[in-house]
Amino acid sequence: MQSEYYFFLAATFVLGAVIGSFLNVCIYRIPEGISIVSPRSRCPQCGTPIRWYHNIPILSWLLLKGRCAYCGVKVSARYLLVEALTGGLFALFFYRFAFHPVTPVILLLVALLVVITFIDLDHQIIPDVISLPGIPIGFFCSFLVPWVSWQGSLLGIVLGGGSLLTIALGYELLTKKEGMGFGDVKLLAMLGAFLGWTAIFPIIFIGSLLGTLVGIPLMLIKKADGKLAVPFGPFLAAGALIHIFFVQHFDPIMRWYADMLQQLWLSFW
Repeated sequence: MQSEYYFFLAATFVLGAVIGSFLNVCIYRIPEGISIVSPRSRCPQCGTPIRWYHNIPILSWLLLKGRCAYCGVKVSARYLLVEALTGGLFALFFYRFAFHPVTPVILLLVALLVVITFIDLDHQIIPDVISLPGIPIGFFCSFLVPWVSWQGSLLGIVLGGGSLLTIALGYELLTKKEGMGFGDVKLLAMLGAFLGWTAIFPIIFIGSLLGTLVGIPLMLIKKADGKLAVPFGPFLAAGALIHIFFVQHFDPIMRWYADMLQQLWLSFW
């Protein structure tokens, strides 16, 4: 039985790497407004279509030493990173939840967050074509997962989008500058749809903490004097994944937290 489990764990990593290869296409093409379906992947330098045996996730990049098989131009290590990261996250969450019915929903969310993270890092945008459809998809998934009801999902959408929107508008009103993109607002609404309203504040807290730990050293290194633009989307994504992975480990704490928020909500109304 244990050998079968490790077989499925390895298979999940391979599946994640294959999906990561497709996510690389999405990361490159979506900001450029290019179809993710056609044309076939090709070398950006010589334009030669990439054959299937040159497009095997992770292995092809390593065997070709990060170069095009035809013209020899360097291929960014980003492609390897995305494939390995997606495979690793898929395996990690399979290890955490195994054959639970919730696992496919988590893996779908992981794939969406990987695309959002790398697009935000590259272009400092979170495309509506991902976050907006992700909201109804997350709401639909609330009928499939045990951790959130459809009411909790709806409230998560409102609270997720509303909380960051309030912060963004308040900052802009006080400073006359845009401090947070509205893509982050839609992203948190999507996360609220998938994870419910009780996940919103832990995600914001973890994301803000990670953003501070990364942003302050970057500002010091680049001597940006507080003016360095650091995208917040990747930190919200990381906060969501950390929350998902650890929420069951600390189930009594999370039950207390959810009950407390529910009591506050009921007393408010």
